[in-house]
Amino acid sequence: MAQTAQAVPENAGIEASNGAAEPEMISGGHLVAKALKAEGIDVIFTLCGGHIIDIYDGCVDEGIEVVDVRHEQVAAHAADGYARITGRPGCAVVTAGPGTTDAVTGVANALRAESPMLLIGGQGALSQHKMGSLQDLPHVDMMTPITKFAAGVPHTERIADLVSMAFREAMAGAPGPSFLEIPRDILDAKVPLEKARIPEAGRYRASTRSIGDPADIERLADLIVHSEKPCVLLGSQVWTTRGSDEAIDFVRTLNIPAFMNGSGRGTLPPGDPHHLQLARRYAFQNSDLIIIVGTPFDFRMGYGKRLSPSATVVQIDLDYRTVGKNRDIDLGIVGDAGAVLAAVTQAASGRTSTGAANRKAWLEELRGVEDAAYQKRLPRQHSDSTPIDPYRLVHEINEFLTEDSIYIGDGGDIVTFSGQVVQPKSPGHWMDPGPLGTLGVGVPFVLAAKYARPDKEVVALFGDGAFSLTGWDFETLVRYNLPFVGIVGNNSSMNQIRYGQIAKYGADRGRVGNTLGDVKYDEFAKMLGGYGEEVRDPKDIGPALRRARESGLPSLINVWVDPEVYAPGTMNQTMYK
Repeated sequence: MAQTAQAVPENAGIEASNGAAEPEMISGGHLVAKALKAEGIDVIFTLCGGHIIDIYDGCVDEGIEVVDVRHEQVAAHAADGYARITGRPGCAVVTAGPGTTDAVTGVANALRAESPMLLIGGQGALSQHKMGSLQDLPHVDMMTPITKFAAGVPHTERIADLVSMAFREAMAGAPGPSFLEIPRDILDAKVPLEKARIPEAGRYRASTRSIGDPADIERLADLIVHSEKPCVLLGSQVWTTRGSDEAIDFVRTLNIPAFMNGSGRGTLPPGDPHHLQLARRYAFQNSDLIIIVGTPFDFRMGYGKRLSPSATVVQIDLDYRTVGKNRDIDLGIVGDAGAVLAAVTQAASGRTSTGAANRKAWLEELRGVEDAAYQKRLPRQHSDSTPIDPYRLVHEINEFLTEDSIYIGDGGDIVTFSGQVVQPKSPGHWMDPGPLGTLGVGVPFVLAAKYARPDKEVVALFGDGAFSLTGWDFETLVRYNLPFVGIVGNNSSMNQIRYGQIAKYGADRGRVGNTLGDVKYDEFAKMLGGYGEEVRDPKDIGPALRRARESGLPSLINVWVDPEVYAPGTMNQTMYK
């Protein structure tokens, strides 16, 4: 009778001289992969190098996808974008020396955007320390100022432990990037698996859904109940904490007009009676209670100076260092945005006051300001002029978006236009560089968004200068079959800077260092295997976008926009005053 074959462990029958079985050995790269797997990482973004290939081998064994790109900056931006889309930390792996320095911009952008990611960088062998090994640089020293955690791994047995430590730091409080440097001999060495601690995710982290001091929750509830003209700004941390549902309930239950910025855009859908966009300055000058959620008083907020000095100001943030920075406040709460808003809603619900009775009039007042601003701009949004008015372009994009469209903005002046017009229709469907203002995030964000959410449509608007920085990874999107609808607002200029030069030095010096060639990005897309169209007439924008969608390919619609038209946000920037 035939016997059924049985699986035999690799080390079965192998015994040491004393008769005991030899311990199972594991390399450093495989320990990295096991630690990443325990953290829920299912993809790494990378550009290959000799220092890091054992990590690839481990990832193959652990079922972690290795997505290879053409520039390390793209890998880091993609890890950042992946974190924003999924709510889980992203991971990029790069080689030593220039591989790590190329990724610096992506890490710095993630820091300012409060995006959790781990960058793993290679390093020369410890045995060659200070000998001038290939690509040897002091990576940890360089990364320390732009990360929440940066360390080198001193021994193979510590690899998984330090990976988990890096992730814990990345996710604590206001999230951000971590960096680990792993020397080549540490990565390639093998150690007994039983000696390598591999922490289990979820069993070494504290809960971060804090509501702060319960007494402050009651105090904020009381302020809201007695306020006649409150407003709230829902910032990026509303999405970071996945607090969109709690924010919606807070706004609707307590009848508070809401503005959104950063990743908070889309929390309320367009047309919601509490959703406002163009009346923000008026509201900040006339409200008696202003609640700022998950947004620092940085340049986007005029460092807090745009808020009425007579208003009661409340700030809710994950990071205690942000609360009260640049502007005095009346109440600060350090905690999870969703948890805090839910607690305040519960504390204030069912309470009556004279202030709440007048809330309807306040909402109508703001709606009047909003509608007047919209009507003033509407002719520009329907302009038939050529070259094309940027307002017409972003209007067409806004009309094109669906509830499943993730919108990505990558550029200066053209994306400033889109910030006034484009309204994502669902939470978590807006991506922009964040407060560092990094150009070149568009293609890597597309890569991350479409990889993480293949069920979603991805629509990206690029300035022609911004696309040029990382545009070669359009080929990566083709190679991985990741279709998206891309639009290049092409004015052959770095137009935001051009405006500033004209304002400061006069028109005769307005073209110094900021003029680009008339590049046919539609042909570039075709050359790399994607879909491309050129648009010079505004009536052709919508049809071209629809054909790009139907193509099922990565696409670029090259739209020639008027280089003599600037966004109001560009003209109002303080650096040009």
